[in-house]
Amino acid sequence: MTCCSCFQRHTESGNRVQNAPFADHKARNDPSFERFSAGANPAPVPSTNPAPQADNGNMSVDAYRKKHEITIICPGREAPSPFMSFQSTGFPSEILREVQQAGFKAPSPIQAQSWPIALKGSDIVAVAKTGSGKTLGYLLPGFILVKNLRHNSRDGPTVLVLSPTRELATQIQDEAIKFGRSSRISSTCLYGGAPKGPQLRDLERGADIVVATPGRLNDILEMGKVSLRQVAYLVLDEADRMLDMGFEPQIRKIVKQVQPKRQTLMFTATWPREVRKIASDLLTNPVQVNIGNTDELVANKSITQHVEVTTSFEKGRRLDQILRQQEPGSKVIIFCSTKRMCDQLSRNLSRQYGASAIHGDKSQAERDSVLSEFRTGRCPILVATDVAARGLDVKDIRVVVNYDFPTGVEDYVHRIGRTGRAGATGIAYTFFCDQDSKYASDLVKILEGANQNVSPELRAMVGRGGYGGRGPRRWASSNDSYGGQGAYGSQTRDGPSFQSSYNNSSSGNQYGGAPSFHSRYGTNSYSLIPFQSHPYLMNFHLHHS
Repeated sequence: MTCCSCFQRHTESGNRVQNAPFADHKARNDPSFERFSAGANPAPVPSTNPAPQADNGNMSVDAYRKKHEITIICPGREAPSPFMSFQSTGFPSEILREVQQAGFKAPSPIQAQSWPIALKGSDIVAVAKTGSGKTLGYLLPGFILVKNLRHNSRDGPTVLVLSPTRELATQIQDEAIKFGRSSRISSTCLYGGAPKGPQLRDLERGADIVVATPGRLNDILEMGKVSLRQVAYLVLDEADRMLDMGFEPQIRKIVKQVQPKRQTLMFTATWPREVRKIASDLLTNPVQVNIGNTDELVANKSITQHVEVTTSFEKGRRLDQILRQQEPGSKVIIFCSTKRMCDQLSRNLSRQYGASAIHGDKSQAERDSVLSEFRTGRCPILVATDVAARGLDVKDIRVVVNYDFPTGVEDYVHRIGRTGRAGATGIAYTFFCDQDSKYASDLVKILEGANQNVSPELRAMVGRGGYGGRGPRRWASSNDSYGGQGAYGSQTRDGPSFQSSYNNSSSGNQYGGAPSFHSRYGTNSYSLIPFQSHPYLMNFHLHHS
């Protein structure tokens, strides 16, 4: 029996785990947590790893933060300096080697600033745009904690990552495998739309890291097939999206099964009232790291945005022109509002281009196959509903086309965010019709905020559309609610069915006939680096012996 076995409550027969909730998830009476509440940083400890350096060339910490628009909120505490280079992190050589092989030259701003905070054991709220490197921002410190705690993975995971969608969950799992392989860190992914059997077998074999959608994890918890009693590092990724999809009750139910003496990290692209509320409930005295302006919805300035006022009948011809302008093999995502139009457009494009469709009615096997072909370039055009608006992380997408405008500028920003990722540039084309005029005012604000050109035709629509649509922040109104199903209509236990309010959009026959398209596509040693001062580690023997 491991030293952590006191957290496991097995019945006399079978392998069912009785997951009794912890009584109080806000109280952390342990002295190590009180240090953070009192505003003191942990005392430095000896380390065999190189000490982190604050400079990167001649750039000061303040200059670095100013350049990357980094702001930190940690009342009563001094925020640690960012790691401006991978060498300054003190990460084990195995991890650094994986990072270098991936071609990264320096940490992204969210990584640079969140890593030193996470390594001190503090809770974190990180607010940064999509494509900013948030996944490695929480995974790599999690790797270090896994190696330092050395839990028996068959008794349950040490790291738990919650994700809103299957696509995002599997991509996080891919990153965990890629960067954790040489460190011998095991992981598994739990999501709906796939058989439970293989996922349960992975849990029985043991997984240091579990990446899960809330619905599937709750199902497996109810079956008694997994224990979260030794989770010491909890991550809520795309927290705003999970709340938008109505997952808050499921998240709270899951967190009740995790010990209160844990480290919690919340990563989100936006910072609305509802996210602030759940952060105050689930995190203890967190350090908040903001990249850019969190008070307004902004688009990635690395993306050139073209909004074209057009008619439904002109969309096909214009899409043909855009595709013929691209270099052969360039990856393109085309967003449609309905599954029906998604399939129809995909069929039409497949006659001349390599195109495939992805939406909520596709099986998991079909979705996996489509995404695999898209990533490898065998099928360079992906036609999608908003199932791919977040979570899809393919770094070399050149162009995004909004064939249909979404039901709000929030979704617009997340759609175009599929390009211009990881420091690259991208292009977004958006077809804007008369029925979309209620979003014109908010869209103009987004364009102007990203220093983009606004056409006279679009400005003229502002007067006609006014502010009739949802504002750029759905949470701006006191009457808004994130607790329900959001914009997606029906929802399964494992995420949105995407049989959504998009089906009510005026698409259908408005697109005219099928457009004519013309093709041009043819065994490791680990030192106890800063996590030595991690509050969980310092109380490990007290509570686990």
